[in-house]
Amino acid sequence: MRSSFALLVTLTALTSPLAFAADAPKNVAAAVADTTRPETDTKRDADRKPAEVLAFTGVKTGDKVLDLVAGGGYFSRLFAGAVGPTGAVYMFNPTEFTKNSKNPVPANGSKPDPAHPNITFVNTSINELKAPEKVDIVWTSQNYHDLHKTYMGEGFDIAKFNKVVFDQLKPGGTFIVLDHSAKAGTGRADIESLHRIDEATVKKEVEAAGFKYEGSLDVLRNKSDDRSAKVFDPAIRSKTDQFVLKFRKPN
Repeated sequence: MRSSFALLVTLTALTSPLAFAADAPKNVAAAVADTTRPETDTKRDADRKPAEVLAFTGVKTGDKVLDLVAGGGYFSRLFAGAVGPTGAVYMFNPTEFTKNSKNPVPANGSKPDPAHPNITFVNTSINELKAPEKVDIVWTSQNYHDLHKTYMGEGFDIAKFNKVVFDQLKPGGTFIVLDHSAKAGTGRADIESLHRIDEATVKKEVEAAGFKYEGSLDVLRNKSDDRSAKVFDPAIRSKTDQFVLKFRKPN
């Protein structure tokens, strides 16, 4: 029988994620409640619903996680808490994304967060993506669409990239893609203009690499978003309709 929390995470939450944290797996609840999380992170929880999302990934104590295009590390820190000291998080920010950063970029291989020493910063070209070890989960949040943008360079191939992700995973490992939803049938047409992608396109591309689609999480869906506005529009920012898709590497 499915747990009450497993049932809850299939629905769009109407309350704070902390209301769900007590019912989440213990490692997830502890990660969300971690008092070392910066206030800039916890202020985003109401919109990002981390308890439900992390529970959906199936992350376990001791897991190895690759946070792909991790940005400021919001999810890296959560995963670090969820996997605990016996696990590891590889916070991968490609040089294609960081080369124009206005803020200092941690050194490749460094430990950027004293509160979470199990996080290792990885900063190489995306074409050189390689985790230090095989991982249980590859996670990417609101950035899969960016991999189709022109600044990735002419040599970047999404099909080859998804095969590289496949190779980074242990047999049975999962690839989770969270992104801003475009209107059905638009494919990649809204990537440059609206920063959105059609989830059917994501499914097709990822499955082509050998992954098996396992399902989706609806907790970040927003029916009031008609998916016609740029995701940075103040009227919809942080409230976009978002999909969360889970793919598994066969054993």
